Amino acid sequence: MTKEEVFETVKNVVVEELDVDEDQVTLDAKIKDDLEADSLDVFEIMNELEDKFDIQLDVEEGIETIGDVVDFVKKQLDEKDA
Repeated sequence: MTKEEVFETVKNVVVEELDVDEDQVTLDAKIKDDLEADSLDVFEIMNELEDKFDIQLDVEEGIETIGDVVDFVKKQLDEKDA
């Protein structure tokens, strides 16, 4: 799966969970500051991504932007496929 495909899936989940416009969900968007997500929102987003990608996401510190989430998911997918 390409990074762009991962981003599209992440974007769809974030739009659905946070009820924000697609235009707001960019790689540079900060999850808590720009998209106004709280800790529960982040937890729900990560759970949904785990289900969609069939991976385990142990949320690490340092995940602040949508790009961080995409990179983290992509890394997990690459390790799973290796």
